[in-house]
Formats: sequence, C-alpha cells, structure tokens
Amino acid sequence: MRVFIFGAGFSGQAIGERLSAAAEVAGTTRDRSHFPVLTARGITPFLFDGETLDDAGRAALSKTTHLVMSVSPAETGDPVLPLIEDRLAETMPDLAWIGYLSTVGVYGNHDGAWVDEDTSPRPVSKRSIARLETEERWSRLGERHDVATAIIRLSGIYGPGRNTFRSLNEGRARRLVKPGQVFNRIHVEDIAGASALLAERRASGIFNVTDDMPAPPQDLVTFAAGLMGVKPPPPIAFEDAELSAMARSFYGENKRVSNDRIKNAGYRFVYPDYRAGLEALWHSSRW
Repeated sequence: MRVFIFGAGFSGQAIGERLSAAAEVAGTTRDRSHFPVLTARGITPFLFDGETLDDAGRAALSKTTHLVMSVSPAETGDPVLPLIEDRLAETMPDLAWIGYLSTVGVYGNHDGAWVDEDTSPRPVSKRSIARLETEERWSRLGERHDVATAIIRLSGIYGPGRNTFRSLNEGRARRLVKPGQVFNRIHVEDIAGASALLAERRASGIFNVTDDMPAPPQDLVTFAAGLMGVKPPPPIAFEDAELSAMARSFYGENKRVSNDRIKNAGYRFVYPDYRAGLEALWHSSRW
C-alpha cells in the first residue's frame, strides 16, 4: 500500500501515522517548517500551496495506491480535483482507493432527530454545501475510473492539542446553553482507525465516523472542568451570546448522527463517547 494524503494536518497526520506501520505514506503541507513533524510521524512531506505540487510530489503521486483527501474546499472549490480530475489514470495509474474526509454538516438541521448515511443531505451553510458538492465530484470520479471511493463524514474533531481542556486552560471555554441542542464528536485517533480500516478493505460508500453520544455542548465543558478540578464557566444563554456568523451557524444544525454503518464494517471505537476520550487525554497528560 502506497498512501498519499492531501492535507496532512490534524486528521491527516493521525491517519498517516496509523497507516505508516504497514505502508509507504506521503503527505502535503503548505509550510516547510512542518516537515519535521510529518517525518516524525512516518509521513514523507511535500509542499502543496493549493495550486502546485512539485516534481517530487508528482512522482510520489504517480505511485499511489490509496489517496486520502483531507483538504477543505476553498471558495473556488476543491483545490486538488483540477489537478487530476481529467487525467486520473495518467496521474495515478495504480490508484485503487480514495478516501474523502467530509463533514456531518452536509445533513443540515434535523431538530435533534437521528440521521444516518441514507438520510438525504440538506446542507444550509456555504461550507457544507461546498462539501456536499465536492463529495459528489469525488464519488463520480471514482465511479468513472472504477476506483473504490469512501466518503468519510466526520463530526466535531478533538484530540491531543485540540480539546476543551485547552480552551478552559486558556480562558476561552464558554458554556453556551441552547435548549435541545446536541452535537456528536469524534476523537482524532478514531478518525485514523476508521479511515485505516476503510483503506485496507478498499471500502466504498458513505460512512459516518462519529461517536455514540450526541450531547449538549455545555455538558462537555462541565465534564472537562470536573476532571481538571476547576470551576466551569457560568452558563450563557445562546440568544445572549456574542458569536461569529460561522459559530452561530453551527448551532443552527441540530441532529444526532448514527455510526452503525462503520461499526457494521468492523470498526470498534477506542473512544465511543466524549467522556472516554476526555478521560484518556487528561489522565495521559496528552491534552
């Protein structure tokens, strides 16, 4: 297996490190200063500025069997598709699998009801609309070239260095209360594990990679504060909170996301809920 990851950031690095034990893994970054971090995690680094991949990167791409897409669509659309959409067989002649990291935001708002992969997407925000359009383009590309394609829809990502402990420690955490509001979350190690399983099996289709416990966001802050032994911030009514337009839009999408399909594919979550994930981060001091 020869893996190429476009966008070796928080999730991409975790996936690359997980696969590097049994595969050759390459990945892109926009900043050369990130090269040592990628190398330390078993990922051969290449620069990609959103438009151009150098000769060495293209050479690595030409040997790729498994492609992981972890680059967010820009205002002008997906930055990678223009490079390969019309010449996939020429660019990656050995390609057998594509994994596209998307978001559960494509489902839109369901007033707290459960959704699964068979639920028709109805995105509202511009970023979720762009994600759905990009999902569809990658899926069509895979179909045209008979390449297995997995659409991996992620919920709110957390893990070492990106979590509620950091927000509390830095004084940024808030307990916003909007009655009935729930979110799913996912630990970055479970993103890596689920993506690795799908890659190894060359699985096709849509998979929600999300935890078992959709919960009110204020509960997460209270639980983390309890582990830290600090007083949680006071509750703030959602309607009274000062929020950016993007932050407010997150609260306009209320749903519970099922993960049955990825479980039925054989994946077992290391951190099936935010309590298990936060406890592991706190007690390991890896937060």
